[in-house]
Amino acid sequence: MTDHVHDLASVREATERLLNAVAKLDNASLSQESHLPGWTRGHILAHLARNADALVNVLEGRPMYESAAARDADIERDAGRPLEEHLTDLRDSGARFLATTGPDQDWQRTVELRNGVTDLAANVPFRRLVEVELHHVDLNVGYELSDLPEEFTDREIAFLADRWSGRPDVPPVTLTGPDGSPVARTGGTEGTPVTLSGPKDELLGWLAGRGPKGAHLTVEAGEGRPELPAL
Repeated sequence: MTDHVHDLASVREATERLLNAVAKLDNASLSQESHLPGWTRGHILAHLARNADALVNVLEGRPMYESAAARDADIERDAGRPLEEHLTDLRDSGARFLATTGPDQDWQRTVELRNGVTDLAANVPFRRLVEVELHHVDLNVGYELSDLPEEFTDREIAFLADRWSGRPDVPPVTLTGPDGSPVARTGGTEGTPVTLSGPKDELLGWLAGRGPKGAHLTVEAGEGRPELPAL
């Protein structure tokens, strides 16, 4: 069962890690490329702040974003701000999110996210943690997939493997550790089964489309490393 209290503590820790890393940057570095194509570091920081506010909307029963166009416009509007404005916005929006997660929440109710996706309110803190941790990696400031906490990596692998399960455009894939130990299964039922082996950060990179995207994984069986569709 999801432990939202534990996840909220992890969000606080991950946010502090992120803020400490961002505070070491300067204004010029914010306009440099991130690991996400088409986005600068400033775009990522703007997105993280607005995502915190969007999850407040979710927990308070409002639409996550006014619209997809408004979401994108907000990110573009805020991407070019000076470092201090980004830092203040990240702190304040993160604090607003945490302030919304008080004990009066019904954590077992169903909430609606983007594009009609629904989930338990108890899972929202982990969704915020995913945003903070993976986008910290995306910033291209030296925080790598291999630096992610092991517990987070295990849970996000399981989450993404489930997300890709049953997809007809993804063959059946078995993920294993370097020693052959089972990690997860994903994909659909059509096509030649594939076994990918490697360290967990590489497996996560492939599932999430991050880093080398599993380029260094070993194909133990099958016809090569499948290319996953965009998330």
